[in-house]
Amino acid sequence: MTPNLLSSTLESQQNWLITTHKGPDGDAVGSVVAWAAYAKRCGKDHLILFPDQPAAYLCPFLEGYNWEVFTTDKDYKGDLLFALDYNSSSRLGEEMSVWFDSQTLIKVMFDHHPNPADFVQIPVSIPTSCSTTEVIYRVLEDLGQRDQIDIHVAKGLYLGLLTDTGSFRFPSVSAQTHRMAAHLLDLGLEHHLIHEAIYDVNSVTRLQLRGYAIAEKLQLFPNYRIGIMSLSKDDLKRFDYQKGDTEGLVNVILSIEGYDLGVFLMETEDGVKLSFRSKGQRFVNTFAQAHFNGGGHQYAAGGFLAADLKTTLAKLESLLVEM
Repeated sequence: MTPNLLSSTLESQQNWLITTHKGPDGDAVGSVVAWAAYAKRCGKDHLILFPDQPAAYLCPFLEGYNWEVFTTDKDYKGDLLFALDYNSSSRLGEEMSVWFDSQTLIKVMFDHHPNPADFVQIPVSIPTSCSTTEVIYRVLEDLGQRDQIDIHVAKGLYLGLLTDTGSFRFPSVSAQTHRMAAHLLDLGLEHHLIHEAIYDVNSVTRLQLRGYAIAEKLQLFPNYRIGIMSLSKDDLKRFDYQKGDTEGLVNVILSIEGYDLGVFLMETEDGVKLSFRSKGQRFVNTFAQAHFNGGGHQYAAGGFLAADLKTTLAKLESLLVEM
């Protein structure tokens, strides 16, 4: 990043379009909230565009900001187009990625995933950061804008920090991460309320679904120290699945003593989504990329296969040795 170029670009452009990836998680929502709050601090107009509807438990964080789900029948006007928490337009889904690539306005990326594509004019990529909100925090520091971080910006920053670090337990957490968190708390942030909103608000059916997944749908392969958990479309329907209900289930596998790689599969109408998590010296991003059209971080990656659950499980189990 060239701070002078980014600074002059931010100062000269009034209307900011802020986007994040399909299936937005806590870091995605936290990033757009923090950046929208900063836009408001700077007197800029903003619109947050999501490729699809965020999970219900994340929507309260968006209150007070202009946001909507992208649709092809609208003409979105802006001077600057921000890509937050993704490093390739393909992460927007087919329709929104076509729109993004066709835009001629200045594009800026803030992200922490490895191997970014060349799809924006001003890329800010810091793969060593634990979250994209940490990248945004470092950007504001580099721009001399640390004093513009108020309680509203802080809420978004902390949301991404909390969720993408697994409550500060992943190896990506650094001393700098804790210094950032300390600064946000010094601003008066009630961090426990964010934790409660993310982890302590459950429906009965959500708890039943998670209990069923652990008790009935967990396969353990002790020779490989791998656990696989899967849910079919029928399973999801049985427990009235809502977006976000399976968030974090893959991490349950890693909590089992002696296991250091977990895979969670969820069947959708289009195919099967896979979430990979690992620890120690086992990395999952290259495997997800090679076999399941995915990628991500060394210890956390995703993938997708346009097939049914039975076919996907069979393929995954045939690759246990390679994993």
